[in-house]
Amino acid sequence: MNAPVQLRPLTLRVADLNDTIDRARIGAYVHEHPDATPFHLPAWSAAVAKGCGQRSHYLVAERGERGIVGVMPLTELHSPLFGRVLASAGFGVGGGILADKPVVAEALAEACWALAKRLSCSSVEVRGGPRPGPEWTVDDSHYLGFVRPLAENDDAELRAIPRKQRAEVRKALDTDLTVSIGRDAADVAAHYAVYAESVRNLGTPVFPRALFTEVLHEFGSAADVLVVRREGKAVSAVLSLYWRRTVFPYWGGGTAEARRLRANDRMYFELMRHARTRGCTRFDFGRSKVGTGAAAFKKNWGFVPQPLTYYDRVAEGAAIRDANPLNPKYRLQVALWSKLPLAIANRLGPWISRGLG
Repeated sequence: MNAPVQLRPLTLRVADLNDTIDRARIGAYVHEHPDATPFHLPAWSAAVAKGCGQRSHYLVAERGERGIVGVMPLTELHSPLFGRVLASAGFGVGGGILADKPVVAEALAEACWALAKRLSCSSVEVRGGPRPGPEWTVDDSHYLGFVRPLAENDDAELRAIPRKQRAEVRKALDTDLTVSIGRDAADVAAHYAVYAESVRNLGTPVFPRALFTEVLHEFGSAADVLVVRREGKAVSAVLSLYWRRTVFPYWGGGTAEARRLRANDRMYFELMRHARTRGCTRFDFGRSKVGTGAAAFKKNWGFVPQPLTYYDRVAEGAAIRDANPLNPKYRLQVALWSKLPLAIANRLGPWISRGLG
């Protein structure tokens, strides 16, 4: 009779993302895992830490000579308004545990909760992946994801868009707008100006500019900025990520003039065109809250919504963090913020938003 195979003990640690070799090993594991997202990459955690001043705690599980068998990116978020939370992944719409086996996932989940207690974080938010354990509540009713294949050319792409929205896109293509794609300081400045105005108009604080700069730096050629201009003035812009032949338009927005010019329609169609030239075959329109205008806009483009599953765990006596600007209790604050002069909103916004994650 053959002797049973003795598995080496599982070890867990927090990665040093300043260590080039450690980052490379983790990156290789993430790239090979079928359930990975861009938000599992060490580059994302590093960009968030540098751009928002929040600490990264990237958990790694290893087993002897096999090396890495699981990971869990975590960001420790501090906010004077919304408290402390450990998020996987901070500032991402995805994340959670990547593991070779359920026993590894269980170990990472327990290590995550133990870390949260040591850091005095009363709650943990996990955005995607397997359920960490029975102690974690499941939220699959608040957020929707929108993903569909890219068509093979412009004509096919137009046909893939429902008739009413297709007519808007055709008008946008006939409008006198210019489009540029790049990654330099001027691109970042144009994008930030447009994005900051867009979120101010929605009544929410803008993220620190350093976050966008660091994401572009960390992702290199796997990220860029597309800007739509009217007579030289930026009216719409989006910062996108590229991962596994999928384009992720992640931070996008338009000025008050963008709607009249149909600049956002032009922006997303041009991004689809650009993504195809990069070899992408899928377009991930990101997440939206159920019942919002953003969700309706994406449905109009022919995207079929799919529920996103998130998980929470809170300490005894604590409550799940609620930093959602759509919560009715924030209605007055949102209304007031949307009326702030842009210079003031841009000065105060990053201080608030860096703790939202």
